[in-house]
Amino acid sequence: MGLPNIKNYQKTDYQSGTQNWCIDQDNNGNVYFANNNGLLQFDGTTWRNYNIPNTANIRSVKIDDSTGRIYVGGYSEFGYFKSDDNGNLTYVSLSKLISSVDSKLADFIWKIHIFNDEVIFQSFQMAYVFKNDTLKILQAPNRFQFSFQVENKLYFQDIASGIFQYENGILAPVKGTTFFNNSEIWGIFAIPKNRLLIATLEKGLFVYENGEVSVWKTEANVFIKKNSGLGGTINGQSVILNSVLDGMIICDFEGKIIQHINLKKGLQNNTILSSFIDNKNNLWLGLDNGISYININSPFTYFGSSHNLSTVYASVVHQDFLYVATNQGVFYHSLNRSFLDDTFTLVEGTTAQSWNIQVIDNELICSNNRGALIIDNNRVIKILDPIGYFGFKEVPNRPNIVIGSNYGGFAIFEKTKNGLVYKNQIAGFNQSSNSFELDDTYLWLHRDQILYKMEISDDLKTFNSIKAISNLTKTDRQINSLQKINGEVYFQSNNKFYTYSRGQDLFFEDKKISSLFKNTPVINSMTEDPKGNLWYTFDESLGLLMKNKNRDYTNIIEPFANLTGNMVINYLSVNTIGSKSFFIGLINGLALYDSEFLPMDADKPNVFIRSFSYGGHTFVQGNPQEKSRALSIPYKSNNVKFTFSSPEFENSESIQYSYQLYPFDKQWSNWSTLAVKEYTNLRENDYKMNVKVKNSYGIESDAAVFTFSILPPWYRHFLAYIFYLLLFLLSFYILSVVQKRILRKKQYYKTIEQRKLYLEKETKIRKEQYELEKEIEKLNRKQLQTKILAKDKELVSNSLQVVKKNKVLNGIINKLKDMDVETLNDDNKFQLSKLKKSIIKEVNTDKSWKHLEKHIKNVHFDFLKRLQEKYPVISPRELDLSTYLLLNMSTKEIAEIMNISNGGVELARYRLRKKLKLKRSENLTGFLMTI
Repeated sequence: MGLPNIKNYQKTDYQSGTQNWCIDQDNNGNVYFANNNGLLQFDGTTWRNYNIPNTANIRSVKIDDSTGRIYVGGYSEFGYFKSDDNGNLTYVSLSKLISSVDSKLADFIWKIHIFNDEVIFQSFQMAYVFKNDTLKILQAPNRFQFSFQVENKLYFQDIASGIFQYENGILAPVKGTTFFNNSEIWGIFAIPKNRLLIATLEKGLFVYENGEVSVWKTEANVFIKKNSGLGGTINGQSVILNSVLDGMIICDFEGKIIQHINLKKGLQNNTILSSFIDNKNNLWLGLDNGISYININSPFTYFGSSHNLSTVYASVVHQDFLYVATNQGVFYHSLNRSFLDDTFTLVEGTTAQSWNIQVIDNELICSNNRGALIIDNNRVIKILDPIGYFGFKEVPNRPNIVIGSNYGGFAIFEKTKNGLVYKNQIAGFNQSSNSFELDDTYLWLHRDQILYKMEISDDLKTFNSIKAISNLTKTDRQINSLQKINGEVYFQSNNKFYTYSRGQDLFFEDKKISSLFKNTPVINSMTEDPKGNLWYTFDESLGLLMKNKNRDYTNIIEPFANLTGNMVINYLSVNTIGSKSFFIGLINGLALYDSEFLPMDADKPNVFIRSFSYGGHTFVQGNPQEKSRALSIPYKSNNVKFTFSSPEFENSESIQYSYQLYPFDKQWSNWSTLAVKEYTNLRENDYKMNVKVKNSYGIESDAAVFTFSILPPWYRHFLAYIFYLLLFLLSFYILSVVQKRILRKKQYYKTIEQRKLYLEKETKIRKEQYELEKEIEKLNRKQLQTKILAKDKELVSNSLQVVKKNKVLNGIINKLKDMDVETLNDDNKFQLSKLKKSIIKEVNTDKSWKHLEKHIKNVHFDFLKRLQEKYPVISPRELDLSTYLLLNMSTKEIAEIMNISNGGVELARYRLRKKLKLKRSENLTGFLMTI
């Protein structure tokens, strides 16, 4: 039932011509297409196009697994591709080996066969046999049509002489095959009982057995006669037949059509030029416009738009009919009738959004935008309630009561002998949702991350209590889903499953159920099917916990990667058919999953480091004739790029890669769909790039390995290190020599410096000694000067006393002169005269003042000299005054010495200040002491 997944590749995808005439695959899994614009190669990630000289149009391709050569044939050209030293495919022409003018090729090479140890290129005019690097001509009896390799035999059709078998360079006619003269045979297949199935372009299918040809009277023959045959291929126990007008069919060996795929069912073109079964037993079709990949080796088949289905919200089987609720209404199809070319039919009266389809008490009820609809005989016979509904559930402990969630809240229905009957709307709550469950006490509803706990009254007409719950515990603050597991209501928050305790009014985690999801992304919805399997959605993906016989669960995620992005959000729909088949609702139809299906050749996938690029160079891997190489890369090209590929064409969008560049990466990378990785600024080292792939079934490949070395820069090369060592040793030697010289020189300069320092120190000491002596002398002089001044002061004082004494004596002399001596006797006169002479002699012989004046001038000679040089206008009398002032003599003392009055001294001081240009605030004596 259903269609396999079909992936179409348009010419804009592979960037080449429209027509694809032949398909083959190499040992690495790369698929090749003979395209009318060159040879196409597809590695699962990247398309590459290769051209041949003289023509762009290639009609045939054949891989020689033993040599890795890719033989191709086009118009007037044939040869092979091989890998060069860099892994790129390069073309080698064989048609140039044709020497005879009569044998020159002027036609297409339509078929290529590797037969025994020969490679045979077949055109309409002749065939060319390539063996041991030589080319021989095989002439057609009249004109070849096509040739076919069937098991270990090779057949040629001659347009006028029937079928020939080729063996040892000879064409031997096949008995009874002239029947096909003037017919185009497009395919010959071996079928059981030693028979050959022969497919013609316009006359249909024939069976050749024991030298006789008969019509294959089957469904397949009717199809080919109607739509014209273009050959096909064998796939195990079935035959794939191509047509001109209506796609392709898969039939068994009895001619019964198992599958029919055409433009209406997903192909991009109805003309199938070629078909090929790859190493994973999936089907490639070369079309007149494009390429198609059909995933026939898969547990999934699909019912989509070609079956009249759109977005599916629910499905159910009732009375041998499959009913599907969609956004356009409810559609049905009999399970007893073939789905081959049939579609689902709309249930009359359901044309509207249909949220659910259920069987309750053997009645088929639809939750529709138009209301609760009862369906019988594939039409609506009753509308229970005209308001829109999301779904229905039976009430525990009340077997005759059914509750429905509608656009206005909840309604009560009752089971009667005449079927379900609407009773009433439950008052007091008008929120609506498709997520609700019932236990023995409460009605639970989940909407917008809020959980409502509601208790229905005994008469079912109102709610006794309604409580809104925003978090189950203090730590789990969001509520993701509401579901029943094993008959008990569970509440899920971040993959933790809780049950409700009415007695304690608390939620308690069921760790056993939670443990099932500990390694699963956070789920957003879950449902339990009748077999006890748990289906859940996360992000936009689907997972399954398959219940085992020992009541444990097996978690299955990988196969459902095919459905990622196609799940209907918040409407998880799974319907069990039999024990191991399941219908799953999608946004674009319905998927049928066979859990017992084991893909043929479900071995580890292959992975290739497809290319390695650095510094403008690229090395390609994964092509036939791959050459192992040891790459050493200069340091300046230490930015490298890797591309990966895996010829896993099933659900190729979900193929994931993981890599590790050892020793740069400490661990493997996270799984990613990116098939490219770049590294920059790698240091010199020996590197090993490891890459592995994980396919859509979660199977990991062995690691592909690519080794390379990055050479050090010249300054870190081992020769450079030897040079550095020698340079170091030489430098060390030179340095030691220089160091010794420097030390000697330093010692010499040190000695000189020490001598210099000694001399400087000695000079300094002498200078200091001289300064000290000068200071001492200065101090002595100062002290002496002080003493002199003191002595001068004392001398002046004594001189003044002498002056005073002389003055007194002069006074006495004057008084003696005034005495009347006549009255005195001679003796007295003599004595008086003697006294007078004695006094006069004393006065006249006293030279102390003159000596003082001379002494003062000698002692203060330098002062007087400086004063007179600085102020030449000063008179000698003023110089004496300055000296007296320097001696700190009082005005009275100066007046006595200078024999002038005190006023005269003040006047002399004034004149002296004026000549010295002193301000009134300046002290005259202090000024004189500074000179």
